[in-house]
Parts: sequence; structure tokens; C-alpha cells
Amino acid sequence: MNGIRNENNDDEVVGLAASVRDQPGKPAFVEGERVTTYGEFGDRAGRLARVLAALGAGSGDRVAIMLPNSTAFFETWAAAAELHASVVLVNWHLKRDELAYILDDSGAKVLVAHASLREVYEAATASSGCALMVVGGEPDEYERAIAAVPAGDVVPVRSAVLASPVFYTSGTTGRPKGVIHGTFDAGRARLAQQGQIALWGWQPDDVYILSGPAYHAGPGGYVMSALFVGATSVVLPTWDAREWLRLVQRHHVTISFMTPAHFIRILEVPEAERRDFDLSSLRLIVHGGAPCPVPVKHRILDALAPAQIWELYGASEGGATRISPDEWRARPGSVGVPWPGTEVRVLDDDGAARAAGEPGLVYIRPAGGARFHYHDDDAKTSQAWRDDAFTVGDIGYLDADGYLFLTDRASDMVLRGGVNIYPREIEEVLYTHPAVVDCAVFGVPDERYGEALHAVVELRAPVDTDALRSHVQAALADYKVPNVFEVVDELPRNPNGKVMKRLLRERAWAGQERNIG
Repeated sequence: MNGIRNENNDDEVVGLAASVRDQPGKPAFVEGERVTTYGEFGDRAGRLARVLAALGAGSGDRVAIMLPNSTAFFETWAAAAELHASVVLVNWHLKRDELAYILDDSGAKVLVAHASLREVYEAATASSGCALMVVGGEPDEYERAIAAVPAGDVVPVRSAVLASPVFYTSGTTGRPKGVIHGTFDAGRARLAQQGQIALWGWQPDDVYILSGPAYHAGPGGYVMSALFVGATSVVLPTWDAREWLRLVQRHHVTISFMTPAHFIRILEVPEAERRDFDLSSLRLIVHGGAPCPVPVKHRILDALAPAQIWELYGASEGGATRISPDEWRARPGSVGVPWPGTEVRVLDDDGAARAAGEPGLVYIRPAGGARFHYHDDDAKTSQAWRDDAFTVGDIGYLDADGYLFLTDRASDMVLRGGVNIYPREIEEVLYTHPAVVDCAVFGVPDERYGEALHAVVELRAPVDTDALRSHVQAALADYKVPNVFEVVDELPRNPNGKVMKRLLRERAWAGQERNIG
């Protein structure tokens, strides 16, 4: 029983634990043709908790998950909750050096990774020293380990919610930092989850489709809500618009969390073909990750009617606002008003409130006095907080009725299809190429993803742009590789010699209504 703790009294069993106990035969996950019931999910999570404990994970430790969308992703998350361990949700597109850094920085005791990522995780775990559990492959180490746990050693799932996640978000220094939302507090986590349930009206008969990557707060977090109320989650392994439409029809899906990039792909399916799918079961779609282009929002509201399509604004650090479809139609481009208990402030550089319609830095005061910190980075944490509110560097304004509009970002961060990318990390890799004198990477308008990456490079010797692309691709995840490499004779610089990226970015965004993707 080492490391496994009971957080509920028998008469207080709620959430996931209640779903496992009270409806063991109901589908918890549908992944392809495989259906995992709540009873099976609870049994497997209980067994996996034993396996993770044997590998060295316990209360207060961290378990890293580097898996594509799958039932195993959430079995691991639930198993960590039984140990009172946190999970580090790792983007499975990362390369070995990126993974090695996160494992080392987080201090993860165990990494659960997919066999297809062997070249990445073998080198990373060798340098970090954390234990490894592999999912898939022949033989399947994960399945064998679960099956080997004696039935008498399996403790029923006691956790009401899944373990507190640690999200790694890139910093301006190019190294990602973990966002820590306090210590594992079962009571507070349960209240937070119940708040989300009430906010979106979750019901046990809902069917949620995992449209985006499970390692993102939105798509993965909504599975937590489904498990809490005893709903069913349909797993979409990788995004495909036609497959999404097919699964919504087949499983009578009611809820999804999506991004504008998903909407654009759906709209690319010919209208006559889309109409062949019965999407009448959809009642709620929540989208975030990037501001939605106004024309796309208008079209998707029509294409997926009568589903209620709500937009939210927030970050890994915390949520802020939401807006209903009717409110959005009245205020196109707005991201809405604060969530219950949350406050949004727009401040100038001195911390004074800006008047309605005047842009400033957007600050969010979380509900209930919740706070986060960046792992082992007191300076970055201090920079994010002003009194009881934090900022992620977005610029915006509040209208006279308190609706928030986003206009820009104070940092150079690029938001591509809902994924945060910090150009400094890419620039550091380009600097290691022997032909590169200087460079600037920034976001440019992109109809599908909101922003695309554009690199402007000054060279000391001729080099093919394909070679520059390969150089970056060898070191960083594919989504961090610039779409375009532009070679110039000389980059614009200020009197101190610093590259004036602002001038390059303004040229790219000329004629756009806003300077944010």
C-alpha cells in the first residue's frame, strides 16, 4: 500500500471514485473499436498505481506522460492521483534534448512514453535518470506490467479527481518553465472541478470527444470533467476533420473542446459532404487556444448549428473569460466577460486601471485566491503577478460593458493553432549554424492557424534555406520550425546593435485589424 492514500471516507465518495463504484459497466472511454468501462478503468488505474509505486513514484512526486491521445494517457493520470503524485503533461512532438530538459527540471520519477518515441525517450531518460514505462510495442511492457499485479493488491480507486497537472510553457529565455498550481489539495481540486461542471452544465449522459491533444489544458481537462460526472469520452488519436464528423455522428457526441484551426479544417470539407453527417447531438463546443478570426467564427456558428459554440480566454496559468454565441454576435471579436469569481483588469505600465476602450496589459485575478508559480523561477513568477492578479503578457481593452477584446501581446510569443511558441528558442538554434550572423523569428498572419513562423536571417556565407530548415528541425519539434526562411543582406538594428524585430513584425502585419493571431 506504499504511496497509495484514501482521500475520501466511504460516505463521501464522489467524482471519479463514484463513477467507478456506481456504474462499472458504463463506457468511460471509446478508442477505435475498444471500449473501456468505468469498472475496467478503475481496475487498470489501481493496478498501474502499484506499478508506478514500484518504479519509485509516491506522494508529492511527479510522473511524466508522453503519449499520443489514448485511454492509457488517462489511466496513467488516474494512477498518479492514487499516489498523490502530480503529472507532467509532455508534448509528444518534442525532441530528445527538449524532453531531457523537462524531465530534469521537473524531477520526474517516472516517464510513461509510447514505443514509437523510442529514439526520443531512450536518450532523455538515460541522461535524467528517471524510470521508464513504455506503452505499445512488442511486447507491450505497459500491458504486461498491469496484468502482472495480483488481484488482491488492487486497491479500488479513491480519488475524486485526477492528479494536479504540471504544464510546461516556454519562457522568453527559450527554456520552458513548469506552471505549478499549488500543492495537491484534494478538497480544493474537487471544488474546482465541481465549478467547471456547473459552468458548462455537464451531465452523466454527455459524450465528449477529445479533439485536441490530451497534454493541453483544454482538451485534456475536459476529460477530467467527463470522468467526474460519469460521462463517456471518445478518443480521436490525431486530428482529422472527416473522422471527427464521423465519430460525432456514430457516438452521438454532445461536447467538444476545439481551436479555430479545427474549425477551419471542418469548413474545408465541402458543405454538401458535411450535411451528410448527423451532428444534431452536439449541444456544446468550447473553443480557445487562439483568438478566432471573425469570418471563421461566423461560418462555424452556421455550420455546426444548433450547437452552442462558446469561446473562452485563458492560459495554462489560469482561466479568465468566456462568451456565448449570442453575445459574440453582438460583439464580434470579443472573448467575453470574466468567469464567476474571476476578475479581469486592464492596467498601464504603472499598474493604474485603463479606461474603457483604452488598451493595456491584461491581468487576471483567479477565483478563490488561487495562485500558481513557475517551477524554480522566482523571478518569472514575480514578474507575472501584480498583487493578487497575474498576466501572461496579453494586451487588450475592456469595453463599456466589461467585455474583453485582445489586441496584441507584450512578448514576442507566437500562438500557432493554440500552441504557444517563443521565437527566442528557435533563434538560439539558428545561431548555432555556422553561416548565421543574426536572425529574427516572429509570427505572421496565417488564415488556418492564426499565426505562422517567419524567420529573417542574415548570413555570413551562402546557404540553402532548406539547410536552415533542416538545422532547426533536427533540434526542435516540427511545429517550432519556421514556415518561411527569408535571407536579407542586413537586419534592421537600433543604435545599440539590437535587431528591431518590431519593424519586421509591423511590416508583416500591415493591414491587419489586430496584431494578435
